[in-house]
Amino acid sequence: MLWVIPVSTAHLRLIRDVAHHRSVSKAARLNHLSQSAASQAIAELERELEVSLFDRGRRPLEITSAGKLYLEYCKDVLRRDDELRASLDVLKKQMNGTARVAAIYSVGLSEMSEIEARFAARFPQAELQVQYLRPERVWEAVEMDEADLGLMSYAESSRELVALPWRDEEMVVAVAPGHALARRGFIPAAALQDQEFIGFDDDLPIQEQIDRYLREKKVTVQVVLRFDNIQMIKEAVAHGAGISIMPARVMREDIRQGRLIALRLKPAELYRPVRIVHRRRKIFNEVTSGLLDLLRQEDTRHAA
Repeated sequence: MLWVIPVSTAHLRLIRDVAHHRSVSKAARLNHLSQSAASQAIAELERELEVSLFDRGRRPLEITSAGKLYLEYCKDVLRRDDELRASLDVLKKQMNGTARVAAIYSVGLSEMSEIEARFAARFPQAELQVQYLRPERVWEAVEMDEADLGLMSYAESSRELVALPWRDEEMVVAVAPGHALARRGFIPAAALQDQEFIGFDDDLPIQEQIDRYLREKKVTVQVVLRFDNIQMIKEAVAHGAGISIMPARVMREDIRQGRLIALRLKPAELYRPVRIVHRRRKIFNEVTSGLLDLLRQEDTRHAA
């Protein structure tokens, strides 16, 4: 009975090449072995199997009946090994791929360091490319396939892009610790009347939402400064230039440092919708699919 013993794929290739070329010396060269090392490997295998694989009395070598059986085994194992390596190569390319993200500045400042850390832990060989843009440029980057995913506020699905719900961020009143309102904790919209206010640029959706809210509450504020990003507004508020309204989420670090205080509006009815956008029918690689799952889990984790 022919017993198949465990051997390395290198030995299997050697036997296959000897059978094909009917020469130990040629097979040894192809497998980067000396002729004596190849002959020794074959002899040791034959001792283990207790059969002769080649008829050494003939030139060129002829394979024996037992050798033919073992040759079929060699070919089968090597074919499976090649298939496995090919599949692993595809998987590695996917897992070692790149995910491209375009994000608005506020998400980048408040979220991306944590997201990048979790991404690196899950995909240590992959690359996460992040660019920070104004909201309209995030949309364009995804639409033009310059980014796989976009993180932006106030996005709605279109014929070209899908806007997935990510989170609705509560908006609060941001004040400096020394401001007269700082001790209030909760305030009605009426408390903002005639306050010096630091707003966003008029063309940004977040400012349109704030303006609409103030109109509905019949509140008038005195706009003293406008900026196109939250970081500049936070700095101005921290230096006492006025108050503002912004998502509480982006203030977490500033509150921890004692630079800003968040006053919740009463009732809490003002929220910034942040969405994940991508092209319709976009085929993601393994890494980007994993990042999308991670983002959705991130939302669930914080919501809990």
